[in-house]
Amino acid sequence: MNRDDVSWSGYWPAAPTPFTPSGALDTAALGSLMNLYADMGVNGVLVNGSTGEWFSQTDDERRTVTEVAVEAVAGRFPVVVGISAYTARQSSALAVHASAAGADGVLATPPPYVHTSPEETLQFFRTVSSATALPFMVYNWPRGVSVDIGTSPGLFSRLADLDNVVAIKDSTGNWLSMLDTVEAVAGRVRVFGSFLHRRGLATLLELGGDGNIDGGGVGAPFAVPFYRAVAAGDAESARVWADRYRALSGRLINGDYSGVFASPIPQLKAVMNLLGQPGGAVRDPLLPVTDATTLAALQEIIDESGIAEASAQILGAGSAH
Repeated sequence: MNRDDVSWSGYWPAAPTPFTPSGALDTAALGSLMNLYADMGVNGVLVNGSTGEWFSQTDDERRTVTEVAVEAVAGRFPVVVGISAYTARQSSALAVHASAAGADGVLATPPPYVHTSPEETLQFFRTVSSATALPFMVYNWPRGVSVDIGTSPGLFSRLADLDNVVAIKDSTGNWLSMLDTVEAVAGRVRVFGSFLHRRGLATLLELGGDGNIDGGGVGAPFAVPFYRAVAAGDAESARVWADRYRALSGRLINGDYSGVFASPIPQLKAVMNLLGQPGGAVRDPLLPVTDATTLAALQEIIDESGIAEASAQILGAGSAH
């Protein structure tokens, strides 16, 4: 397989997993979230990724999330399932289930905590990517696993050569390193990275790259039209949408993907809840954002960005059809 075997591109939310205030998996909210994404016009979705709090779920819960998401999306856009785990055996088993459930692909980071060497990283992905025939996305997430694939010369290229690898999600905090990834492998696999700004637009138009997968989909009303403009070659419109997206995301997320006001996932769910979206509660060990001053600051950012009005316009247009 290579990049031409999938049509993955554009804006994809990394979906949160909604939990109830008592910590139970909220499958109804998860189904509603998938429908919201469809109404927003996203190009795909990642479930059970870092934003999906896979680390606090049992394997049975992760399988349930996969099944609910695939059923709710019902083929309207690709569903890629995160199968990150501490061993290749566990990741492979989750991949087999994702395939049986009808997922369109799977994604994994290197094993967290282990600090794998380049050869160990390659062997892990060789094993997990071949567990099924599903298209596979390699996820570089240095903040979460303390391994940066991009710092090992030639490793991304070797991973791109694996039979089922069709895409890379490069979430390094080093933007120039991400550009190196694009240059090295974008001709062979899809590259999702940090492109939703003017520098990213220039990269997409001149160097390559395929899309963004970012937390929660809050920015979809700006990001979806950005990628539509990119596809149409309309750089002028794309710059407008990029600036609006950046004015929102830049006040919430730091360059290293940490949250400005709280841990990224509780902060995201707080914003989603303020917008009336089915983000749900977080689960231990994360703590919800409850401080009134913080919530007021988040509401101010929402109000000044115009994202609520943009969301309402999209949803209103959808309901008119």
